[in-house]
Amino acid sequence: MPNISAMSATYLHDEGAAFAHLESILWPEGPVCPHCGSISGKHYDLRKTRVGLRKCSDCRKQFTVKVGTVFESAHIPLHKMLQAVYLLCSSKKGISSHQLHRILGIQYNSAWFLTHRIREAFRSGELAPLGGAGGIVEADEMFIGRKDGTIKRRGHGHKNAVLSLVDRNSGQVRSFHVEGTGAADIVPIIKANVAKETAMMTDEGGHYFTLGDHFASHESVSHKADEYVRGVVHTNTVENFYSVFKRGMKGVYQHCSEKHLHRYVELRPKVGDGMKG
Repeated sequence: MPNISAMSATYLHDEGAAFAHLESILWPEGPVCPHCGSISGKHYDLRKTRVGLRKCSDCRKQFTVKVGTVFESAHIPLHKMLQAVYLLCSSKKGISSHQLHRILGIQYNSAWFLTHRIREAFRSGELAPLGGAGGIVEADEMFIGRKDGTIKRRGHGHKNAVLSLVDRNSGQVRSFHVEGTGAADIVPIIKANVAKETAMMTDEGGHYFTLGDHFASHESVSHKADEYVRGVVHTNTVENFYSVFKRGMKGVYQHCSEKHLHRYVELRPKVGDGMKG
């Protein structure tokens, strides 16, 4: 559950404080014009006209700190959007758009669009490889939901496949909605996201053994043989992550279409201390 004292922060309830908070993060050395890049420090403050509004003294265009962010052009008050960011990031199993629409007092379609904007923001930026010298990364897949245009049947052929990589030392998680669980679907993603100096931990899936000697080492456990832990060799961390993720998907979101699944799996930046194996 969200920290109640943190939710009482002034910038989550006052529009002026919300703009000041965002400006302190994005403009630590003073306002920067998003149109011409001017940092002259002579921008006109038009807050008496509209909260957060400024005018560049060089290009003469108006702007706010929201320009160039996921909050740009949104008609929802900034302090409510910051509440949405806080709730999405601090709720262990996630928070649904319906719940946000009730908490923030906004229309459901606005809450839905806002949550997807925030999830999309988590995809930006290049990510450094997981693991490294002395690091351990666990890899596993899960199946969830139903592929578009399929009917429910035995097995998992009709379900969406998700690959997750967990850095056991840092707790960082990366998840990917993949087409299938063959080597061609899994191995390129692992090699692109994990440093070669890493010790890999997986289950007995045959596709993992095509990794060869690409990594410093590769150990596996055989779940079919009821083997789950062998010293430091296990995939319990990623299994715990999936446990929490599935509880959120089934208990909070209820349903997620295939085309939006990648956004839900990517809003899981780190494994909590209580989930580490």
